[in-house]
Amino acid sequence: MQPDRSRREIITWDDVDRLIQYLLPQFEREFTAMVMVTRGGIIPGGLLAEAMGVTHLLTAAVDFPAEMASEHDKLKVWPQFIQFPSDNLLRGRMTLIVDDVWGSGRTITAVKNRVSAAGGFPQTCVLHFNPYRNLFGATRPDYFAAVTDAHIVYPWELDRGPSQMFSGGR
Repeated sequence: MQPDRSRREIITWDDVDRLIQYLLPQFEREFTAMVMVTRGGIIPGGLLAEAMGVTHLLTAAVDFPAEMASEHDKLKVWPQFIQFPSDNLLRGRMTLIVDDVWGSGRTITAVKNRVSAAGGFPQTCVLHFNPYRNLFGATRPDYFAAVTDAHIVYPWELDRGPSQMFSGGR
């Protein structure tokens, strides 16, 4: 049976807390650094960092061209790193790379490869893993809290943008 790729699942803050609590006992080693992938990895990364006592927190911003000819061409596209920690901040460190979801896997894999090239020792962590969209065969996150085929909407993604900020009492 094919997964329903149009299904959306809205996650609450309580759900996020349960996912974090599910992840914590999975970690097999102590991490001396964390790279949070913007924007989705910032909140789960912060929650994990606080719970794990990781204080060397870094961010990575990655962009892929939006327009592609085919699904197969996605594997050939090189990422553009908009922001990335310098090699000396990663070298020799056990580094946990955190994002909210592993869909195609392109973003977190690009970050993992770059951390490894800098001399770090990366492992990947996401709240949700979608094996049906994964472009990397049997490769999967080192740590994940749930498997899904849905488009996940996290509580920090709800419509709170600039248009909502000033619509109240004005």
